[in-house]
Amino acid sequence: MKKHHKIFIGLSIALAAGSCTDMDQFPQDKLNPGVFFGSETELELYTNQFYSLMPSVSADYNWYLEQGEHIVTPVMDRAILGQRIVPTDASEVGWSWSTLRKINYYLQHSSRCPDERARDRYDGVAYFFRAYFYYNMLTKFGEVPWYDQPLASDQEDLLKKPRDSRQLIIDNIIKDLDDAARLLPTGHSTWTVNRWTALALKSRACLFEGTFRKYHAGDPFNPESLPWEELLQKGAEAAGTLMKDGGYELYSDGAEPYRDLFATLDARECEYIWARRCSEQVTIKNNANGWANTRAVGFTKRFVNLYLNSDGTRFTDRPGYQTMSYVDECSGRDPRMAQTVYCPGYIQKGDDRTYPTDLTRCPTGYKYIKYVMDVKYNIWDGSLVPLPIFRLAEVYLNYAECLAELGTLTQTDLDISVNLLRRRAGMPDLNMAEANAAPDAYLLSAETGYPNVTRSAYTGSILEIRRERMIELVLEGLHYNDILRWREGKVYEKSFLGQYFPGEGKYDLTGDGRPNVALYTDKRPGGLGLTFLKLGTDIILTDGNSGNMLVHGDEALRRVWNEDRDYLYAIPINERLLTGGVLKQNPGWEDGLPY
Repeated sequence: MKKHHKIFIGLSIALAAGSCTDMDQFPQDKLNPGVFFGSETELELYTNQFYSLMPSVSADYNWYLEQGEHIVTPVMDRAILGQRIVPTDASEVGWSWSTLRKINYYLQHSSRCPDERARDRYDGVAYFFRAYFYYNMLTKFGEVPWYDQPLASDQEDLLKKPRDSRQLIIDNIIKDLDDAARLLPTGHSTWTVNRWTALALKSRACLFEGTFRKYHAGDPFNPESLPWEELLQKGAEAAGTLMKDGGYELYSDGAEPYRDLFATLDARECEYIWARRCSEQVTIKNNANGWANTRAVGFTKRFVNLYLNSDGTRFTDRPGYQTMSYVDECSGRDPRMAQTVYCPGYIQKGDDRTYPTDLTRCPTGYKYIKYVMDVKYNIWDGSLVPLPIFRLAEVYLNYAECLAELGTLTQTDLDISVNLLRRRAGMPDLNMAEANAAPDAYLLSAETGYPNVTRSAYTGSILEIRRERMIELVLEGLHYNDILRWREGKVYEKSFLGQYFPGEGKYDLTGDGRPNVALYTDKRPGGLGLTFLKLGTDIILTDGNSGNMLVHGDEALRRVWNEDRDYLYAIPINERLLTGGVLKQNPGWEDGLPY
């Protein structure tokens, strides 16, 4: 049975009992550990505030606006544009340690609670969130100081501590997650962390660090070529334990299970391991419907090309796939495409008819429909769809990728992971021998931006697992870190392309045989029920009057990725000043300091 914790109500109570506006200096005069940490209720109230580390829900950035080469938004993130600068202040870049201090303060004093069962459970919560905090710091900043105790203002030696190694950070993350998995309950609890959440994070963290080391061997971010094999083995083991013992299964109800998995008011507890709850009761909403229906957001042609044909063959092996019409390219594809991308015939829940894609509100012509619920939620910032942080599908993919990169993957491994995802979608199984015998030339080409892959007997399997990952987990906030660990940042320099149009004329975007959009150069044509777009003004095509829709083609929006700098964020200048240069800057970032 679901346990719906009132996280933010509990947080308010806990903060009222013992917090202040200066989050870096804990008010020990207001919260006396000798009095407070004495009961299960008090442990729960205090640890509820750790959930503030969960990904945020806002109208500005969300899971469903995951930027990169897969989805285009009106204003791209500075990391994608290559326009990041060295921040002056910690608040500019998320260099915040206040929640970590609270976690360590809790672990220092929780032993006062005489209820050992309760203490174990909430100690497990604290260990999980310390690992979660450091995983996010590792992916963003690389080496950072490791703290396992709350700092006081007079502990100058710790306040000016240098960065610890990636090895120490990941070792401590794994240790904390092992402790969390040992202490946390095993029951399913979608909104709160449990043993399986800890194992899911362990599989994610080990996959990230293992592949980051493998693909960054000898570069400025891993000059010592740190060992990676053991991490991938631990990642596979964590995923395998969850798969075997966790009691989760893929949601498979209905004719469109993938679409319905995300378009629901109730998180699919069978598959969602941990999710961000949105509801009227906790006054948290998101904007998935709003962005999909009213803002200039769209998938790219590169992403659409990833979907296989429905018979399992490669779409990019079809003759003339580059110049296919929208209706033709959407037919005969992996069913997940029409459950993720706005394809001809799409009908939103709560509606009774299909509409042509609005090219004035979708810069590529490929709208997203993942997470989009009933039309009544189309109001701005009005959706209540729960958003997944960890789900079983990712664990399957982590498992398969770890083993493929290790060179130990078997067909049986694929059958208990990736192929379960394919079967849920109604797709043929991935055959390892066939994939390895003929790796996809498109996925190895410069066009896709994924040529940086191990050349081995397992290259084909690695590529196909990556394809499955990009399709299955799109818009779940994971792909940017995938790009970092695969060392594929240069993909962000490639043009964002959309639908193909051979020239001026009238086009059918619904598949009913009637045109709904007209492209013209000089004289606007006649016709009813058409959206008229002037070439070069209302719509930009790559070859002038023909080609693919081109997004952000202006030189001012040209994207640049610095291979020697952009895989990590810069350390804030003020933080380096406070340590007198003991805190070293990340590779490639110049902050003007003499140390």
